[in-house]
Amino acid sequence: MRVIITLGLLVLPTAAMAADLPMKAPPAPAPVYNWTGCYFGGGGGYGMWNQDITSLETISPVFAASVTTTGGGRGGVGTVQVGCDYQFSGSNWVIGAFANGDVGGINGTVSIPGFDVVTREHQKWSWAVGGRLGYAVMPNFLVYVSGGYTEAHFNASEVAEAFDGDPLGFHVPSHTYTGWFIGTGYEYGLQQFVQWWPGLFWKTEYRWSEFRSTTLPFVDDVSGFVFNDGIHSRKVEQAIRSELVWRFNWGGGPVRASY
Repeated sequence: MRVIITLGLLVLPTAAMAADLPMKAPPAPAPVYNWTGCYFGGGGGYGMWNQDITSLETISPVFAASVTTTGGGRGGVGTVQVGCDYQFSGSNWVIGAFANGDVGGINGTVSIPGFDVVTREHQKWSWAVGGRLGYAVMPNFLVYVSGGYTEAHFNASEVAEAFDGDPLGFHVPSHTYTGWFIGTGYEYGLQQFVQWWPGLFWKTEYRWSEFRSTTLPFVDDVSGFVFNDGIHSRKVEQAIRSELVWRFNWGGGPVRASY
C-alpha cells in the first residue's frame, strides 16, 4: 500500500507539469498549387526542316514539272514565349493558350532537279500561336499536347552551280510559309532547387510543323526580271526546345486536384 501511495504522489506532480507545457503546433497544411495564371519564358533548341522540291520549266506559258528531290537544313534556334493556363476546379486537367517566336540559323543546301543547280536556304524566323491541353501528374509537373497556326520566313537564296558553287546571277525570292503544328512536352517546377524563385519552371517541347506548298520563280539579281522557270516547294519542320518559364501566380490557389 505504501508503494502505491508513493507512486501516486510521484505521478500527480508529473502530470501537472505536463499540463503546463505549451501545446505543440499542428503541422502546416500542404500548399495547394494550381496552374491557373499567365507566364513568359525563353530558351533555345535545335530545328530541322526538310522540303520536297520540284523544278518548273516553261512550256509555252504553262509550267511543266520535272523530277522531285528532297533536301533540308539544320541549326539552332532561340525562342521566347508568353501564355496563360486554366486548371479546372477539383481536376488535374489544364487548358491554355500561348504564342512564341523563334530566331536562329537553320540553314541548308537544296539541289534543284533538272537544272543541275543548288540553293542555300536560311530560315530567319518563325512564330506560332495555339493552345494546349495538359494533365498535372504532380502538383508541379505537367505533361501536355499542343497545336495551332505557324509561319516561317526564309531569306532569298542564291542559285549556284551544283559542281563548283559559282553563283549564276539569279535567286529564289524570300518567302513566308504558313501552316500548322502539333507538339508534346512537359513543364516541371524547380522550387526544390531554386527556393527563392517559386514560380520558376523548366519546359521542354517537341514540335512538328507542316507548311503549305508554294511556287517561287527565279529572279535576276541585277534587273529583278522574273523568269517563268522556278521551283515548287513543300516544307516540314521538326524542332525541340527547352525554356526557363516564370509563372506569375505560382504558389497557391483554390484548386484542389487529386494527385
